[in-house]
This record gives sequence, structure tokens and C-alpha cells, in this order.
Amino acid sequence: MIRTYTSLEYQQAKALDNKAAEARHEQERRLPKVLVVDDSVTVRKVTTRLLERHGMEVMTAKDGMHAMEVLQDVKPDVMLLDIEMPRMDGFEVASLVRHDERLKDLPIIMITSRTGDKHRERARSIGVNEYMGKPFQEEALLENINAFLGHEVY
Repeated sequence: MIRTYTSLEYQQAKALDNKAAEARHEQERRLPKVLVVDDSVTVRKVTTRLLERHGMEVMTAKDGMHAMEVLQDVKPDVMLLDIEMPRMDGFEVASLVRHDERLKDLPIIMITSRTGDKHRERARSIGVNEYMGKPFQEEALLENINAFLGHEVY
């Protein structure tokens, strides 16, 4: 009877260890999530293909309102955000994200054709982490994303 009980305890402990190991492996396998917010279908498609080729899960939003809807359900690891969009622009989205307790630490990379100092300074004052001009260099974008993910992007 004692052997059976000890054996059962051992099997239960082993099962718990296996579950913990599976959870760790699942976390390691989880693809980084990137939200791409841009009103241009072409920009969304090109950026999605680039990021998926480099092992990322991509979600897209066609404007700021759509982005806020997506962010209600999912917290991505990084958000790529355009400025000029209908319904809600990128500055408004960034402000809402920075004032949301759940999302306030979400890294935001603003990618826009507005490369002047005025727009750049406004973005920085809101809390945008990186500011890139369009068209962006793929390598530079991947490096910026990599910096926020904290690991190598292939």
C-alpha cells in the first residue's frame, strides 16, 4: 500500500513538472505580436509580409478607431502606428494608449510621411518610443522592433 501511494505521488509530481515544462516551451514558442495601424492597404500588406517572414504574428487595423477596438481584446508586444488616418489619427491613439493602465507600457513605433520636427516632437511628448519616416528601411524597422522585443529577429 505504501509503495502504491509513493508511486502515485511520484507520478503526480512528474505530471506537474511536465505541465510546467510545457508551459515554458509554449511561452518560448509564442510568436511576438505586432499591431500594424495604417489606413493604406498596401502599407498594411507589405509590412505584414515583412514581419511574418521574420517570425512575428501580425494584426492590422485600418485606422485609430479600429486599433482601439483591437487593443480591447489583445495586447501586442509592439505597435506600428501611422499619424494621418480617418476617424482617429495616430496622435490620438498614442495618447489613449499612454493613458490606459493596461496598455501604457506598449512600445509604439510611429511610421509616417510627416518627418518634420514639429510632428516628431509632438509624438515624443505623447510618449511614442520611436519615430520613422515613410518609406521605411526594412532593416531599420526590424532593428527597432527587435530592441523592444529584447531578442534577435531573424
